Formats: sequence, C-alpha cells, structure tokens
Amino acid sequence: MWRDWRNRLLMSPRFQRAAAAFPLTRPLARREARALFDVVAGFVYSQVLLSCVRLGVLERLRDGPLTAAQLLPAETLAPAPAATLLRAAAALELLELRSADRWALGARGAALLGNPGVLAMIEHHALLYADLVDPLAMLRAPRGATALARYWPYAATAEPGQVDSAATRAYTQLMSASQGLVAEEILDAYDVRRHHRVLDVGGGDGTFLRALAQRAPRLQLGLFDLPGVAAQAEERFAAAGLGGRVTIAAGDFDRDPLPPGADLITLVRVLHDHDDERVDRLLAAAYAALPSGGVLLVAEPMAGTQGAERMGDAYFGLYLWAMGSGRPRTAPDLAERLQRAGFRRPRERRTRVPLQTRVLVARRP
Repeated sequence: MWRDWRNRLLMSPRFQRAAAAFPLTRPLARREARALFDVVAGFVYSQVLLSCVRLGVLERLRDGPLTAAQLLPAETLAPAPAATLLRAAAALELLELRSADRWALGARGAALLGNPGVLAMIEHHALLYADLVDPLAMLRAPRGATALARYWPYAATAEPGQVDSAATRAYTQLMSASQGLVAEEILDAYDVRRHHRVLDVGGGDGTFLRALAQRAPRLQLGLFDLPGVAAQAEERFAAAGLGGRVTIAAGDFDRDPLPPGADLITLVRVLHDHDDERVDRLLAAAYAALPSGGVLLVAEPMAGTQGAERMGDAYFGLYLWAMGSGRPRTAPDLAERLQRAGFRRPRERRTRVPLQTRVLVARRP
C-alpha cells in the first residue's frame, strides 16, 4: 500500500514541481532526475563509447594529451562531428579537455585502458546493439534467431560438439580477453593450492588455468571443452611452455562424462550461459566426476548482487536472451541447484568486485 501511494505521488506533475522547488527535497529530486535521464539516454552513451573504441581514441591518448586534429584527423572524421564526439566523451568522463584544444584521458577512459577485456566486450557489443534495434522483435523471435546467437554457435545448436574450430575461434578469443578480469579475483577468493588436481570445465583456451598455474606451481591441470575449443587450448598451453603439465580432454559436457581424477572442478562463467536443464546435467556430471571430499567451484556474475542489480537481470538478462541460451541466476538459486545435485550446502567466498564475479564453493560428501 505504501508503494502504491508513493507511485501515485511520483506520477503527479504537481508533486514533482513542488519537490524540485522545496530546498530540503531539491537535491533528491535533481539526483532522481539525473538517474532517470541516464536510463533514457543509456543507449546513446554506449554508442559514444563504442565510437571512441572503434576510432582508437582512448589508445591514442595513452601517452598524453593531443589536439583534436591529432586525435581525429580529418580523413578519419570531419572536424565538426569529431568535436561533437569528443565533447560527448568528455561528458561521460572518458576524456577531459586540458586546455583550449588539448584532449586527455578522463578517469573512466584511463580505467578502461587498464582492462583490455572490457575493451574487447565493447567492440563485441555491436552485435547485441544490432539485435536491440527492435527489442520486441528480438524477444518475440525464436531463441537462436539473432546475430548474437550466430556469434555463439554452441548456444544455438543441439549438438555443440559438432561445432568446428573455425566457428569457435572468435568467441574463444573474446572469452580469453575478458577472463583476465576475473581470474585473479577468483584465485584471491579461494586458495587452490590445497588441491592436487584441477579440472576446468568449459575452460576455453585455458586463460584461467594459466593464471592458476602461476598461483599454484605444483597443481596438476586438466581442461575439458568442445573439440574445436580444446584444439586452441593445446596451442596456447604449448606456447606458454605448459604443454607437459596439462591434460586436455575434448567432449560435450551435455553428452559426455567429465574426466575423473580431479579433486577440484571449476566452472568459470559457464553456468549462466546455459538453460536450467543443461545446468542441472552439468552439476550432476561434476558430482559424479569428483571423489568424496572433492570441491566444485562456481564463479560468475550473479543476479541480485547488491549494488549491481542492473548488471544481472537488465544487462545479462537481455544479453543471454539474445545469445539464445542461459539466464542470470541468483546465488541462492545456484546454491539450491548444487544441493539438488548432491553437494553439501555451498558457501560463498567474497571477491573484491562482485559485479565482475562471485564465487560459490561446494563439497561432495
């Protein structure tokens, strides 16, 4: 009843004018107006960011300020639209104007340059934006009928194991670039050195395992992924001098049993890419592959994360729908699924940036 009364009040133009005029409520009214405008204008902001990434604006400013002509030469973009873009980027704190015509990185632009995985995701988002041109058409279409679903071919096929290496290379590289953001977060949250052998399921080209190998030099390594992806992992491990330390198994976890022998199985940003039935089958397979006392570690961004609610159901909800598979899940939802698979009550290990990833650890009795 209180919320209904609140909504009736907020819908009143008279109340809105009064709140903006009264000194005690004016700061709140202005803050809420800014927040509402950001929701309305968010797509425009994302396109400013995408333009800056595609034109290399942030990268060109890595070594210091430049004039507008140096930053965006006329053959790249005419002076008038270039000025429009630079001012828009400055408003978003991607850039800042140091003098009459010298542009430098803003605080957010500098932070982005320190996260190459985020830059890769920004470029990749062009596919999502294309699907979102008509969001209702996207939501009404059969899952798997979008441009984003074609980018992730394993998500839109009944037989992921038949996807060849060429079709998986682009998304494997993207996952490798973005996984660097979370590997150290996970390894700081859970000490893997207490284990003897780890199996990373859906491990892509082995980015997480290579970070783990540095953290735990004595730990034996195993990776399980689709045949087309596993071949790329072999190349990356060989190049890193780890070919003799890792065992790579190719298969489809929806159809094939997981290799036994590991006392730690990791699922890093895997579950939220899949629908409920496939997730439950994967958790059951992990349970079957672990010995008594073995540990399953689940790491991914989760819905309902305090302070990052928009990331869950707003961003990942729409992204995964367009992808054609999966959905964001809350930590309690995942914990319940783990218990149904037979694991003891999972415990969360705190991470520094929960928006990027949260970690659940469950043990087989």
